[in-house]
Amino acid sequence: MTPAQDAVAAALTSEHAAVYLYGLVEAYAAPTRKAEIATYAAEHRSQRDALARVLSAAGVEVPVAAPAYTPPEPVTDPVSAAKVAAAVEDDAAAAHRNVLSQADGDGIRHLGVTGLGGAAVRGARWRVALGVSPVTTPFPGIRT
Repeated sequence: MTPAQDAVAAALTSEHAAVYLYGLVEAYAAPTRKAEIATYAAEHRSQRDALARVLSAAGVEVPVAAPAYTPPEPVTDPVSAAKVAAAVEDDAAAAHRNVLSQADGDGIRHLGVTGLGGAAVRGARWRVALGVSPVTTPFPGIRT
């Protein structure tokens, strides 16, 4: 695989985890967040599917989802669910930033920008809900 394809495959794995973990988040989230969570999960499924299409079109084996993913912390209530959702978005942002850094064409670059931008916005919204400040960083996707 090329470095760009490796980055796309890693982002796809991150999206598999996001889709799974949003199911867990939804189970514990405040009822007022259900529609928002459904929208965010749909965005992750769409991004996952687009990444899979890129790999498939290149003849690269598409990583399949694991049976389960471990959240970064236990989810027991709406607050812990929101914290996990914010962490999911941070992971997705980092994966898509890597796609951008390895992109070897406009199509892959577009996927990276779309994924990074979406994750940054969703992550910021979760941090607003949690009362965390600052709600974002100057360079989303960079781990500090």
